Amino acid sequence: MIELDALDRRLLRLLTQDAGQKSGELGRRLGLSQSATWRRLKRLEEAGAIAGRRVELDLAALGFGVTVFLGVKLALKGRMNVQDFERAVTAIPEVQTVEHVLGVYDYRLRVTARDISDFERVLRRRVMTLPGVGSVDANVLLSEERLPGPLG
Repeated sequence: MIELDALDRRLLRLLTQDAGQKSGELGRRLGLSQSATWRRLKRLEEAGAIAGRRVELDLAALGFGVTVFLGVKLALKGRMNVQDFERAVTAIPEVQTVEHVLGVYDYRLRVTARDISDFERVLRRRVMTLPGVGSVDANVLLSEERLPGPLG
């Protein structure tokens, strides 16, 4: 675990708001030089505190207006079943995240689709035919609030 000072925390908060900011802009907002900010960023990346920077897509603007969370329970739990399921589910382009969870379900999937009929196609033809799938529960996303996380 890396030690974070107040400037590190502020820097990470700024990056969570917009990961595309350059070190010069971040430095101005933090009251640091571009090079001092760059050194902090490099240290945080090397320590693993920054795992990567991502582009956030507006799925609705791209024509994907429906997001559904699926709880998937495997029929039989075995090492081969889990590996076969994970390999197959990660190959489905509409599946945005695959989370192996503890609880009622074995996996939680985030699926995007153009509309409900497109989601039904993905569910019937792709998800329900995956190896080892026993039961599936769906929850349609109505709205989403992004929170700043523990550095808040």
